[in-house]
Amino acid sequence: MTVRSLSAAIRSTGGDGAPPGDRLRAAAGAVPPSGLVILGILSVQLGAGLAKNLFTQLPPSAVVVLRIATGALILAAVARPRLRGYSRRDLAVVAGYGLTLGLMNLSFYEALARMPLGLCVTVEFLGPLAVAVAGSRRRRDLLWVVLAGAGVVLLAPWGGGGSAPSWAGLAFAAFAGACWAGYILLASAAGERFSGTSSLSVAMIVAALVAAPAGVAAGGAALLAPGALLIGAGVGLLSSVIPYSLELEALRRMPKRVFGILMSLEPAAAALVGLLVLGEVLRMREWAAIGCVVAASVGATRTS
Repeated sequence: MTVRSLSAAIRSTGGDGAPPGDRLRAAAGAVPPSGLVILGILSVQLGAGLAKNLFTQLPPSAVVVLRIATGALILAAVARPRLRGYSRRDLAVVAGYGLTLGLMNLSFYEALARMPLGLCVTVEFLGPLAVAVAGSRRRRDLLWVVLAGAGVVLLAPWGGGGSAPSWAGLAFAAFAGACWAGYILLASAAGERFSGTSSLSVAMIVAALVAAPAGVAAGGAALLAPGALLIGAGVGLLSSVIPYSLELEALRRMPKRVFGILMSLEPAAAALVGLLVLGEVLRMREWAAIGCVVAASVGATRTS
């Protein structure tokens, strides 16, 4: 499908006047899908770096609430989602999408408070890797599992030490990875059922409701501080609105295999952002672990 025909199709979903969310999709149609994925990767990692700087003022769960709530408000204003005409199954899919989104963010930020950004994303990325190799019966795919396992072994704090990642951080990152696997499957299913960014907007509202109890209890009145609200809005844009919208559009326009290969760059991008933005210097063993997981993800996705 050409960009012109894609834009025409997008405009046709607007009914009696294309809402802003559809106009954004039309603008995104001018960018190659691979470019959308790379932009989304950079955006979400910069947002994570900004969020980690906010941990000195608010606990991780409170930052999650600011991120998701501001993102949900922005998307609701832009997309103006409509739920009429959808079946209960459609609504259940988008609710599950929002649930995994909320849990993924809560667990990832708890890991981020305990580990460098690059290592958090590396462990979390085992979820998408599991999606890539799930159901495979080829022996060659065992190589990618072994390679990813080697990366995890390299990250594990067997010898202890102050600079080693904690077991709690690894556990939170691994749970975030499991949620990420569910997010991939449910985002694709929701994108097939809802037009524009409606599915993402509804999912963000559900995710905000999921994260609110823990975040409000932990953050309290500090959530309403003007500085925290401003930074939270920036985190919401960089980490939620921009990347999720770009990924959703990319998934509609490119094979999932190619999408997975490009997303395999995320751990390396996170490590670079952690180094440049947060000053997180990793050891050679940790860079080797990141390389193992990236190589395993690329290999598994290419042969899937």
